Amino acid sequence: MASRLADLIRKARRLAAERDRLIDALAADWARALRGQGLTSEDLDELWAGLTEDAVRRGTPEGRWSAQAWRAEAQEVITRLRAKVEAALSER
Repeated sequence: MASRLADLIRKARRLAAERDRLIDALAADWARALRGQGLTSEDLDELWAGLTEDAVRRGTPEGRWSAQAWRAEAQEVITRLRAKVEAALSER
């Protein structure tokens, strides 16, 4: 049982690290695409709201996820993505 628990913890850490890398890469792509576009804060608010809505609607929980859990996960990822992109955009 202890080794199974240790394996699950390692897997969770690996998956979390991979998720973080994907968010970082996606944030860099979005920052490059949005830089210099002259978007207002309202434009960005609409962008993030639309991306969140799209992620929630397109995401299909695979039996292990409730709709509520899927929505929370999508919102968390978009919130993290938004923070990184907006930080990168404000640097220049």
